[in-house]
Amino acid sequence: MNQLTNLQFALPTGSIESYISSVNQVPILSLEEEQVLARRFRAEEDIEAARQLVMSHLRFVVKIARGYSGYGLQQADLIQEGNVGLMKAVKRFDPGVGVRLVSFAVHWVRAEMHEFILKNWRIVKIATTKAQRKLFFNIRSSKKRLGWLNQQEIKDVAETLGVKASEVVEMEKRMSNYDAAFDGAASDDDEESIHAPAFYVENKNAGPEELIETAQLNEQNQDSLHKAIALLDDRSKDIIAKRWLAEEKSTLHELAAVHSVSAERIRQIESNAMKKLREAIT
Repeated sequence: MNQLTNLQFALPTGSIESYISSVNQVPILSLEEEQVLARRFRAEEDIEAARQLVMSHLRFVVKIARGYSGYGLQQADLIQEGNVGLMKAVKRFDPGVGVRLVSFAVHWVRAEMHEFILKNWRIVKIATTKAQRKLFFNIRSSKKRLGWLNQQEIKDVAETLGVKASEVVEMEKRMSNYDAAFDGAASDDDEESIHAPAFYVENKNAGPEELIETAQLNEQNQDSLHKAIALLDDRSKDIIAKRWLAEEKSTLHELAAVHSVSAERIRQIESNAMKKLREAIT
């Protein structure tokens, strides 16, 4: 296969139009010619025979690639992937089965194009299972107009593939989404760049300097708080500790019973203590 994939076809490498024009001029092999070349390659690994088989079927790959023009991908890329599939088909083709190479190769050509489309049509993969891939391509081919599928089209696709209508709807939603660059347009002058996710997605990861600064500030605040609490009288310390620092905080009435004063007096002591703490810290 390595020798086969390294074949040089001596075709133009400029525009895609020149390439298509060139492959359309390559003669189509007759059944007898195809059989002779296929048997030579299969029996003798004759690379020249494989080259002729591939060359005569390149126009066939171009035709299939045109059927996938609605995916927003370069036709040249699709043709290139299809050519890889064609070479795989030539390697596996058995002339004794009784079918033409073009009929045998269609599976391999489409498989390579499908894989390329699924990898490149969305940055985030929309179809990962075999059933989802069938849905993806059937929905694309079933759309007779722009916009969403109507109820009858959804029903037809679901019945054809043997899936639920809800699965068809879900796949269509995935296909209708679009990818957006995180940083927006390449040019800063582009008005659309201000709508890129980088401009509004919150970054919750602080840099190293911010982490160090925050740690130092927390340590400083704790030290200041301990020094401020040390300035309070014992009763105020107890009230602040049980009202603000304890895991299970005490109520005003509970502390009033402990210190033999009214709940209102506890509130006043707490308020005065908090005022002293704020003044000491600031």
